[in-house]
Order: sequence, then structure tokens, then C-alpha cells
Amino acid sequence: MSEAADREDRTEAPSAKRLRQARERGDVPRSRELAGVAVLGTSVITLLVLGPGVARGAMGWMRDALAFDSGLVGHQDRLATHAAAMLAGLAVPLLPLVAIALGACFISPAVMGGFHFSTEALQPNFNRLNPMSGFERMYGREGRVELLRSVLRILLVGAVGFWVVRRAMVTMPLLQNMPLEGAVADGLGFMLHALAAMVGAMALLAAVDVPYQRWSHNEKLKMTKQEVREEFKENEGNPEVKGKIRQLARQMAQRRMMEAVPDADVIVVNPTHYAVALKYEAGRMRAPKVVALGIDEIALKIREIAKAHRVATVEAPPLARALYRHSALDQEIPVQLYAAVAQVLSYVFQLRRWHPSHGPMPSLATVAVDPALDDGKSPR
Repeated sequence: MSEAADREDRTEAPSAKRLRQARERGDVPRSRELAGVAVLGTSVITLLVLGPGVARGAMGWMRDALAFDSGLVGHQDRLATHAAAMLAGLAVPLLPLVAIALGACFISPAVMGGFHFSTEALQPNFNRLNPMSGFERMYGREGRVELLRSVLRILLVGAVGFWVVRRAMVTMPLLQNMPLEGAVADGLGFMLHALAAMVGAMALLAAVDVPYQRWSHNEKLKMTKQEVREEFKENEGNPEVKGKIRQLARQMAQRRMMEAVPDADVIVVNPTHYAVALKYEAGRMRAPKVVALGIDEIALKIREIAKAHRVATVEAPPLARALYRHSALDQEIPVQLYAAVAQVLSYVFQLRRWHPSHGPMPSLATVAVDPALDDGKSPR
């Protein structure tokens, strides 16, 4: 697939995960133009501000270096110590300039997206040794852009150089008639102004290069629609796998629910479609709790288990429908159904204590349920 065709397929913006992985690999936007102008520009500004102090320190060091030290005559063993001391003395006036220039190296990464240290970026990339990859870089879009950038750099720097040479032809001959210190100061000032002009030309290149590098980096990380779908599956999970997990979770929940049916106090049914198992422990529960509920096949299974374990089953269609629609598994029943459920439980508890010697068997009166909680419709 050609480079142009590959770019046409990559139409989707890079995801947060793709951007994070790129940062971890050390693949972040970079601008050599910005790095160069940051270091050189900061150095020039530092020289303009600290120039007099640096010049005084340098002249003092030169006087010491050129002064005759009679103590060194005939003592060659002191030369190494004297040379080290002279080098240390030269470092003192230049230390601020060097420190600020080193600090300026962090300006470009900060502007381009922050600091990112990656050991992956330090590992050798043998793909760069591939001649085909080299040809693609040379003759592809990046190669063309680099050629254009080089041409612009030559034109701008050449224009600045031409201006500097023209000024030098006028300024330099005048320096020979000036005192040494004045000539040095004017010469250094001229060089600083020439460097400032160079920084201005590089700043123009950086102003174009920085947004281009950001755009190019974003284009390089763009994704195809297939990659977006695959990443979504990876992040959210394969639909088939998630469906299987949900199925297993339902099966486990049903199994736990069926295991709770034998301990229920009553099963409220409608009697064909709904079945809701309730449990109440006085003193330990504020209200009866739903331990199992279901319709159709699950309701039939609940009734079968209840029959096998001699759990009371009460037919109260409106209450069964209301409990199923407005209750949740392992949760207390709604407040609106307290009275109806209390009526059913009272009937069940009376049945447990009843004996033929006590008289007629207790009967359950019609269980009233708020019509707003029961629409009277079957699940079908």
C-alpha cells in the first residue's frame, strides 16, 4: 500500500490511548527550528543583559593570563596547577551563559507538549537501516517538507548573512582607528546584533515549523475505521465475550436465587406467570425481603422447589405482579406493598400454627393492591 493510500485510509482522529502509547514510545512532536532558536535566542539575550559583566570578567582573566608570573620560572611542576586555575577562572564569567543556554534546551519540549522520558526511544531501531524505509523518508512527504524547510533556511540565513556582510564592510574598517577597549566593545556589539538578526530569521522558521510538526504528528497517529473498531473492542470487550459473561452471571444469580427458595416464608404467585419468594425475620429485618422472583419458566422452577421443600404458596395475582414489577432481588419490598404483604404473611403464619383442634382453617381475604402498582397485564 502506498503512502498516499495509507493516509487516505487514516481518517479518524487518534484516540487518547493511541496518543498515550505514542508518548510512552517517545513519539512526540519535535521542532528542531524551535530548539535552535530557543538556545541561540536565549544566549543572545543573556549576552545583551550580562554582556558588560562577562566582558569585564573576560578582560580581567586575560590580564591575569598574560601577566608574567616569576614564581613559575624554574618550577615546571607548578604549570599544571596554574593552567587548571586559569581554566577555572575562565569558567566563572562564562558560567551564567552556559547555565542559561542549558536551561533553554528545555523550552522546546515544554512548548511542544511537555517532557516525556522513554527508554523505548533509546532502543535501537533496525528499521532505519532498511534502504526501502530510507527511500520512503527521502522521497515521501517528510522528505519534501524537509527539502522545503532547508530551502527556506538557506534563503533566510543567506539574507541575514548578506545584511551582516554589508554592515561589516562599513563597520569593521572603523574599528582599527578606535582604542582597543572601544573597538572590542563595538565589535562585540556588532556580533550580537548580527546574532539577533539570525535569531529573528530562525524565529520565522520556527513559527511555521511548530504548527506543522503538531499537525504532522497528529496526521501520523490518525487511525483507520478498522483500528477504531478494534480498539473499542479491546477497551470495552468483545461483544460475544461480554454476552457470554452476562449469560454466566445470570445463571449464577439464578442458581443462588433458587438456593434461597427453600428458606423463604411464602411464594406469592398469580398463579401461572409470576412467582415471588419472600422472607421476613422479625427483629432482624425492617421489612420483608425478596429472595427470588421470576416469570414463566423461572416462576415454574420456583414453584417446584417451593413444593418440594413444603414452602407455602399463596395465589394473589395483583400482588404477585406488583412485587415482580416494583421489587428487586435481595431488597426490601416497596413501602406501598407493606400492608398487602403483611396480610399474606399473617395468613401464612396462622397456617403454621393451625391445628384441626383449633377450629376451621384460616382463610385469606382478597389482597388489595394499589391499581397504580398493577396494570393487570401478563408478561406476554
